[in-house]
Amino acid sequence: MPLDPKAKAMIDQMAQMPLPPWSELDAVSFRAMMGAGRFPPPDLPLAEITNRDIPGPGGPIAVRIYRASTQAKQPAIIYFHGGGFVIGDLESHDGTCRRLSHAIGCTVVSVDYRLAPEHVYPAAVVDCYAATDWVAENARALKIDPARIAVAGDSAGGNLAAVVAIVARDRGGPAICHQLLTYPVTDMGFRSESYVVNGEGYFLTKGMMMWFGDQYVPKGHSVEDPLLSPLYAKDLSKLPPATVITAEFDPLRDEGEAYAKRLQEAGVPTKLIRYDGVFHGFFSMNGAIDQADDAHAFAAGELKKAFGI
Repeated sequence: MPLDPKAKAMIDQMAQMPLPPWSELDAVSFRAMMGAGRFPPPDLPLAEITNRDIPGPGGPIAVRIYRASTQAKQPAIIYFHGGGFVIGDLESHDGTCRRLSHAIGCTVVSVDYRLAPEHVYPAAVVDCYAATDWVAENARALKIDPARIAVAGDSAGGNLAAVVAIVARDRGGPAICHQLLTYPVTDMGFRSESYVVNGEGYFLTKGMMMWFGDQYVPKGHSVEDPLLSPLYAKDLSKLPPATVITAEFDPLRDEGEAYAKRLQEAGVPTKLIRYDGVFHGFFSMNGAIDQADDAHAFAAGELKKAFGI
């Protein structure tokens, strides 16, 4: 189907703010540029939002904790933001985390992991796993039910959620009951068919992804490392049940759907949904694109099932 009219209006608006050539762009200026166009956070009733630092292998990790209520033993989502491993922070995904906490009635812990190029792979993976382990270890103090902890993320954050689930399985914990992967990066080789058909003109481009890869992947490192590109993991069995969301006009569409298929083939209960007419990033565009509201409702519904709510 063609681009949704509201999605097309967003694309046309973004086209008025062209980026300089990738060869001339640096991470700091790109972060500032993208930060200027953020959506304001929704005004939703939450019991508590707190910022704190937690210990990490590379130094303190900033987290933001959203609590829907003061009730003890809440289910929890550990959320890893998108941004190509280079941009994004607690502020960029504040609205997404507020919506999930409010819609599900759970705690959300948003993780401000280290970014490339200052900190290349595997720094983000190390931080995200450490944060997940910290939440599980401190579940009682956080008033979280340790048996109902999910990981979630979009784009690069979807990659990190998938990878943390693999690492947790291989290390024997912490227990993760579900993984929500929204248009996840699963193949840093950038070679699927959707890179051909959606690689230009739909906000996220192949050139942008290649630039992100240059910042994040150490020179000479194999892109088929399964903790870099989880699509190449030899064994995906015994992973947490998954919800995978993709977008029709997204270069990452095919790799997200391929990963969902591999999870299903490995016996992992996996629900895949593609939202037609929209592009990469739509999940955070509530109020501007109708499918964002639909996707949030779907994601919240699947997580409620996983939490037994």
